[in-house]
Order: sequence, then C-alpha cells, then structure tokens
Amino acid sequence: MKEFTADISHPRYNSLLSRHKLELAAANGMLADSAMIAHGRGEAFDYLLGEKTSPNAMSATENALAHLMAAKQPIITINGNTAALAGKELMEIAQALGCPVELNIFYRTEERIAALMAHLESIKLEHGISTPILGQNPDSKIPSLEGPRARCCKDGIISSDVIMVPLEDGDRCEALVKMGKTVIVVDLNPMSRSARMASITIVDEISRVATNMMHLINQENPPEIDIDFVNNKNLQDSVNIIAARYQSPT
Repeated sequence: MKEFTADISHPRYNSLLSRHKLELAAANGMLADSAMIAHGRGEAFDYLLGEKTSPNAMSATENALAHLMAAKQPIITINGNTAALAGKELMEIAQALGCPVELNIFYRTEERIAALMAHLESIKLEHGISTPILGQNPDSKIPSLEGPRARCCKDGIISSDVIMVPLEDGDRCEALVKMGKTVIVVDLNPMSRSARMASITIVDEISRVATNMMHLINQENPPEIDIDFVNNKNLQDSVNIIAARYQSPT
C-alpha cells in the first residue's frame, strides 16, 4: 500500500486522508466489500452539508454526550469503517466515560473480527488506552434480528441503557430502540432509516463527531441533557441546510 502523499494544503485533504485510512483498513482485512460504497455515500451527503459541523449537529452531539455521561451502563459500538476512521478517538471517549466498546459489524466473519481486534489492540498499546473491547466472543443476540449481525455481548449491547452506534443500519437501530435503549446514531444522511429511527441522530462525519466529543469531555462544564430535544426537528434542520446550499451554493 502506497504512503499517503496528499499535501495538507489540498482543499479536500481530510477527505483524501479518510479514503487512505479505509484503503489501509481494507488491505488489512478489516472492511466488508461494500465499505467503500457506504463511505462514498456518506461523503456525498457531507458535500451537501458543507463538510463542517452544523449548529444542530453540534447540539445533537452535546445532547448525545450528556446522555452517555448520565447513563448507568453506556456502550459505544464500533464497526469496520469507524474503527478505521475514528477507532482511537472512540476508545478515548469510552475510557473517559468508563465504559467498554463493542465490535458489532453487519457482515460478520471471524477473520474480520480478528483483524479489527488486532487494530484496536494496537491502538490501545500505542496510546496507553485501557478501554475494554467486547465483541470477539458474543454470548447473546439482539431480539428480532437474524444471522451473524444479531450476535452481541450480554455485558455490552444487551445490558446497556444508552448505546452509541455510529454508521448503523436501519433495522438493527430499530431493534435496539424496541429494546428500550436510548440509541445515538451518527449518520450523514438525515433521511436514512437509521437517522429516523434513532433517539438522537448526529448528522455529521464520524471523525468530527469524535473530536467534538473529546473537546466537550475536556471542558470544565459538561453538557446537560436537553429535555426539549426533538430528533425529527434536528433532522429537518439538516435537510434545510442541504436545501439552502442547493438554492444558494457558497
């Protein structure tokens, strides 16, 4: 695999860097064959949103973190793309929250799980992170789902009350909501089924979300739960941003 050679002055440097991270992850067996398609779909919406954190996305991030901090048993799940793009930051957030992360992937194979575990364990070793990683040996399943993607850990997803599931698929998100959990989704498409099914949807790119959360964690005053938060309004705000940029691109 070639080294990343794009100059930092390139106007789309961060996008190119993300693509390179995914190329490396694919070469190391961490990703499903469709991972690049999913990322490209997200990038298209990021173009439309202006490739920056919107005010409503920041408000959703603050509210999501407040719920995670107030939870009795929070959990952050990680799939292939999130491990490649923000694995270190998500484990640092989990460490600050005192909770584990759990590998939970749509196209589950033992080879992919082993590659993802090796990647995350190497990050832990390099950066001195102590966050437990669940998911290698699932001992339970998400009700109403079938197949390998339903497998999960009793001490992780099943026992959690607040769950952050970046880049989740719609029916698994719906199943988690039916279990009575507060489900936080990160999705650049405000019209996706996942975005509409979630308790809180952060319409933003996962690396920006993780960075924003770490900044909030390090602030003196932690965010508070917004009791007036309405996810449908949050999603409509993102749709309005896309519509406004289409009518008057800047």
